[in-house]
Amino acid sequence: MPKMTADELDGFLRSNFPDREGPLMRVEVIDDMAAEVRLPYHEMHLRPGGTMSGPALMLLADSAVYVALLGMIGPVALAVTTSLNINFLRKPAPADVIGKARLIKLGKNLAVGEVSIYSDGSDTMVAHATVTYSIPPK
Repeated sequence: MPKMTADELDGFLRSNFPDREGPLMRVEVIDDMAAEVRLPYHEMHLRPGGTMSGPALMLLADSAVYVALLGMIGPVALAVTTSLNINFLRKPAPADVIGKARLIKLGKNLAVGEVSIYSDGSDTMVAHATVTYSIPPK
């Protein structure tokens, strides 16, 4: 059962990462061991050719697992990424990108998640990532 709502997680991200500029990701869904996060299509996220950049997709993947994790354990700001592997499958459409994260394992010290990334309005996956987080001791 999630310990934080989508609105609470949005507020947590804004207060703990105040130096972020530009259009911010939005937490859209929090569920048991899962989250959905939207990264707006904006010129600051584009690479030459007008498509969402690899670093923007990695940001979305990392953030989506972080949000899914915090949804389950509560506001633990110092949970940190220990690994991220991403496969870029196809060029995203010129639209927002949606990261659908699912925690595969939630242990005492580590969490492992996977993220499927889609262009808004499409059912075709544009990237897939696995992310591991270290959870600090209480």
